[in-house]
Amino acid sequence: MRTVLVTGPGGAGRTTLAAATALAAARKGARALLLTTESSAPETVLGTALGAEAPTPIAPGLHARRIDPGDRFRQEFLAFQERAGAALDLLGAAPLDEDELTELPGAEDFALLQALRAEHASDAWDTVVVDMPSAAETIRLLALPNQVRRYLRRLLPPERQAARALRPVLAQLAGVPMPAQKLYEAAERWETELSAVQRVIDDPGTSVRLVTEAGPVAAANLRAIRAGLALHGRRTDGVVVNRLLPTGSADPFLAALSGSQQTALKALREEFPDVPVHEVPHLGRDPQGVAELDELIDGPAGEIGDTGTGDAGETGEPGETGDRGRNGETAGPRPDPWTVEDRLATDGLLVWRVPLPGAERRGLGLVRRGDEIVVTVGRFRRIRTLPSVLRRCTVSGAGLRDGVLEIRFSPDPDLWPKSD
Repeated sequence: MRTVLVTGPGGAGRTTLAAATALAAARKGARALLLTTESSAPETVLGTALGAEAPTPIAPGLHARRIDPGDRFRQEFLAFQERAGAALDLLGAAPLDEDELTELPGAEDFALLQALRAEHASDAWDTVVVDMPSAAETIRLLALPNQVRRYLRRLLPPERQAARALRPVLAQLAGVPMPAQKLYEAAERWETELSAVQRVIDDPGTSVRLVTEAGPVAAANLRAIRAGLALHGRRTDGVVVNRLLPTGSADPFLAALSGSQQTALKALREEFPDVPVHEVPHLGRDPQGVAELDELIDGPAGEIGDTGTGDAGETGEPGETGDRGRNGETAGPRPDPWTVEDRLATDGLLVWRVPLPGAERRGLGLVRRGDEIVVTVGRFRRIRTLPSVLRRCTVSGAGLRDGVLEIRFSPDPDLWPKSD
């Protein structure tokens, strides 16, 4: 199954292009689903009211579903309240009713990830297109499962869970469930759910598609977004340049606007030499309904429906999209693009290579904390656990060359194995 996550700067038309991408996939014979958390814009674009309980048929082969974060939040909170009922009674807590619950900040992110995981597991679709939040929020959202899992491991270390065998006995003696037991049980459920979401995000068939308008700052904005996506190992499969005016107009005003767009388009192609840049014409209006979306995909913009994975990912590392087996099935998860290069024989170093296309030196930060390393690219940050071989080394330097951050490690004499 292919999963295309459509995002971009606010106001660039990502909801329209997400719908057009899903429709184009359906027109090519795929069972396509559009997922969105937006309430009104997708319905206007598709010309159909969307339900939250089940996907709504839109056109032959195409369905769409609006995710209701408030409903999921209420369901999850009430389920937690029921599971923790005995402990809450012990504390004298008054339970909350469903009609007094409103979702908290962040509920939309978890609802979207959960819906994506559920639809991925249903095996009902060939292509799922997700109308994601703005680009910066999308990067943070895609990093969320790993971050939460890291927090859980730090707060509730798995090695300490061996003592759980004693908790049922203690619970019987006390007459109520032990809070620690419930806490570890909840952590297990969260870990299971988050791991399933992470597998979808890391799946070789999942990629990010960027939507932008051709303006004077488009290339600079997308450069930072591209670097943030690469930092978290996300693959960019294309850039869609929306609302392009026709060239050669006799009107001086339109000719000037079109010329400015063409200059920006050229800069985008130079910024993304290894990624397809698709052009979408301005229809003179905002598309509404399937018929007008067809106008977008029947012309020069028809390639936006191409959901093929290609042979190389955004990082330029061969095989990042996974090996392909018979009938095009993926043979396994996408390999980690962060690779360790052995230069011990020549330079006495090990080098951890981190592909970061679009990154700039002035926005880079690097800090080692124990067995972890913190890499900052602009406003984005990622924490990675060091591979076992690098934990026995010290960081001796780093440099950014040709879109790759090379972190140099020197063997620590006190930790490195001694040769006889």
